[in-house]
Amino acid sequence: MDKPSLPSGTRDFGPEVMMRRKFIIGIIEETFKRFGFLPLETPAVENLKTLQGKYGDEGDQLLFKILNNGDFLAKADENLLHQRDSKSLTSQISDRGLRYDLTVPLARFVVMNRDKIHFPFKRYQIQTVWRADRPQKGRYREFWQCDADILGSQSISNEADLLQIYDNAFATLGLKVNIRFNHRGILDAFEPWLEGATNHDRFMQLIDKADKIGFEGVLNEITNEAIPNGAEAWTLLHNINNLSSNEEKLTALQNASNIQHEALLKGISEIKHLLSLLNNLPASNTMTLDVTLARGLSYYTGMVMEVVPADDRIPEDFRIGSIGGGGRYDNLTGVFGLKDVTGVGISFGLDRIYDLMDAAAIFPTESMQSTVVLFCCMDENALSSAFGMAKNLRDAGISTEVYPGAVKLKKQLDYANNKSIQWACILGEQEIADGTVSVKNLISGEQKTCPQNQILQQISQ
Repeated sequence: MDKPSLPSGTRDFGPEVMMRRKFIIGIIEETFKRFGFLPLETPAVENLKTLQGKYGDEGDQLLFKILNNGDFLAKADENLLHQRDSKSLTSQISDRGLRYDLTVPLARFVVMNRDKIHFPFKRYQIQTVWRADRPQKGRYREFWQCDADILGSQSISNEADLLQIYDNAFATLGLKVNIRFNHRGILDAFEPWLEGATNHDRFMQLIDKADKIGFEGVLNEITNEAIPNGAEAWTLLHNINNLSSNEEKLTALQNASNIQHEALLKGISEIKHLLSLLNNLPASNTMTLDVTLARGLSYYTGMVMEVVPADDRIPEDFRIGSIGGGGRYDNLTGVFGLKDVTGVGISFGLDRIYDLMDAAAIFPTESMQSTVVLFCCMDENALSSAFGMAKNLRDAGISTEVYPGAVKLKKQLDYANNKSIQWACILGEQEIADGTVSVKNLISGEQKTCPQNQILQQISQ
């Protein structure tokens, strides 16, 4: 019999990994709550017509399609089958797909529930998404996103809140990052110089690769594709980005004669407003204007944000892309029939954050601790007493286990050490007779005997 295996790009998560993932999720979720966001969940499966056309051509190719129930070829066009025209056949054999992200399902939810929602609508969502991508380090076909979005408000104060959420969450996680932001208006202003929307769209796709292939790599691709004025535009952006302060970059943009445009002025104005809100707030991480930041998703229309690791504890040979990103998407709900509902949101890449923290060995000890106290019974008669004491500790909020059965003490203590349990409460014939319990600190090795009703005080010292 063949051994079972997993589909490429998916993973199992054992208890140790899950403890650490839940540690990350817990911090992100608590941060969302502190900024006034409420939880939402949507189905894993969406109608394909909901998903298609929202992520650009490249995104559409990465959608996982689900074959229709039953004989999915029954209504398929014979000529298309003969021609092996899979693109044209898709709509005939599949009308559902797995969600690609959490933002489009959010827009669909808002449109369907417009009469029940009070704006601005602030929601967070922590769920799995799927992309038919080529698996590699830090990139999976099934992965988690942790999103926070605000719909129905145009205020730049929303962007300021979202940048603070990034800063606060990563500071609490203990992972140093660089939080980058830009405005699509700045890049949109290049369209006339690049001689049209087609060239501009391709230019945006190419500069979005800068983190992977560097300045020269992008320059070579722009040159090879002969995008009009593309090399000059990319060089200008690169040179502005090398200036030392956010204010210098804005000044250089204002003075760039080739890109004077209404979109540019709006972008600069909104970035200045953002900086005015953030300038007096202490930040644990660097927040940098990156005028080359494009963010590939086609629905972004205003401010865009991205988080990249900047922690020197990460091994040199462990390289990974962004671990968070987002932006403003003023037109997204309009494609579902609800006009004039602006939105802005961010996402945390849970899987990449885990991989980085694991590689840097920066998970705190408490992220691995589930059980705090283990009762070790030396005989079967001690079990009933142990169950009563364990209930009292659980009622007090202490995670407690009773080892199942009276086996050798060494085996019970080995179990406790393997689970990083801090306290062992040992019950034998003498302890039961005296109404006491031996409480051992498995970290320090110190052991004391106390009355059975004083265990909580003993482990709280």
